[in-house]
Amino acid sequence: MRRLLLVCVLGLVASSCSGDPSPVAVAGDDGSATSTEPSVATTAPPSTEPPETSSTLPGEASTTSDAPVATVTTTTVPLVPLEELSLVLTEVAQGFEQPVLAAAAPGDSRLFVVDQPGRIWTIDGPDVEVFLDIRDRVVFGGERGLLGVAFPADYATSGVFYVNYIGRGNNGDETRVASFARTGAVADAASEQIVLRIDQPASNHNGGMIAFGPDGYLWIGTGDGGGRDDRFGHGQRTDSLLGAMLRIDVRPDGYAIPPDNPSATDESYAPEVWATGLRNPWRFTFDGTDVWIGDVGQDAVEEVDQMDASMAGINYGWPLFEGTACYLSNCSDAGLTPPVTEYRHSDGCSITGGVVYRGEAIPELDGQYLFGDFCGGWVQSFGASGEVLEWFGPGSIAGLAGFGTDVAGEVHVVSTSGSVFRIDRG
Repeated sequence: MRRLLLVCVLGLVASSCSGDPSPVAVAGDDGSATSTEPSVATTAPPSTEPPETSSTLPGEASTTSDAPVATVTTTTVPLVPLEELSLVLTEVAQGFEQPVLAAAAPGDSRLFVVDQPGRIWTIDGPDVEVFLDIRDRVVFGGERGLLGVAFPADYATSGVFYVNYIGRGNNGDETRVASFARTGAVADAASEQIVLRIDQPASNHNGGMIAFGPDGYLWIGTGDGGGRDDRFGHGQRTDSLLGAMLRIDVRPDGYAIPPDNPSATDESYAPEVWATGLRNPWRFTFDGTDVWIGDVGQDAVEEVDQMDASMAGINYGWPLFEGTACYLSNCSDAGLTPPVTEYRHSDGCSITGGVVYRGEAIPELDGQYLFGDFCGGWVQSFGASGEVLEWFGPGSIAGLAGFGTDVAGEVHVVSTSGSVFRIDRG
């Protein structure tokens, strides 16, 4: 029987939390860092049949009408009550240095894996290949490194995609959002065009997630600058690019500001800022017109925020609140948006925001937001009725740093120990 955890957020709940995702290098049996090249696990099942596409990238479906067509046998599995559903983790690849995210790209059947030291790999059936290598410009260590990748809707034809990484700027560490171009099946590291730079006053709370929203704009999650208690005072500042969700219209020559960003009607906002009051939105995702954010807390509470992505100027409350708990003295929740669910550090210490399941292999999970905890190593889901279900218990995934979906919508989980897993029906 699935463990069911009922969550009811009514008013203010006393709590807080710390422990941002702080991945460490994978060590071998002797304690030294491993340098094993990624390899597909021998127990991995056949890859999902790719969708039709007109691209000629490796791993993509052929559009030739007389090409051989695989015979697919489908088995109808009776639906079961969600609480009785059994899930398993299938390791699909291993040997990465420190993977933090998995992602799919439009028109490409490969799964892309972001490796924090500075590489992006592709998994295509039994083949694991380097797609992009920018270790020469990435500052790696702790929460720093190559942290995110985003593919626009026209990626199959344009070949242009975007990454988020920490580099060395004139004032020390800086967040860089940059574009790269694909040449054939791999990216050209020399094609980099830096779109946005943000000075980082500390080495942690870098955020790092980027994604294209339902509006076609690029969204960027940024932490509050690091340290404790919003040390640098960015959380409640609307004129700061830190502690916020940013939203920009990327162009070949840089970016423009979407006309409905809050700055259009409120001059106190920096032009790029869409929402404020975040501590470290390490991972966020879109589901239709909704945005889901896993915001890492400080001392006692981890939170999940969810909002219609068309609602500008949302203030998620940090550091006035940590989750639904008053954090600073004399808190007022006026004008703040509380999380939809939260948990205390008795259950974990650093939330890893996830994805909403929209695949076909496990229809019972449809609409469930899957998320986990970096320290706890568990995976849970949050549903529309407010229930929280635990799917994989504490210690199931060491260093759970990110989720992602493949082109079929099936959910993958990455571990900083070097493996990528797919969530399958048990």
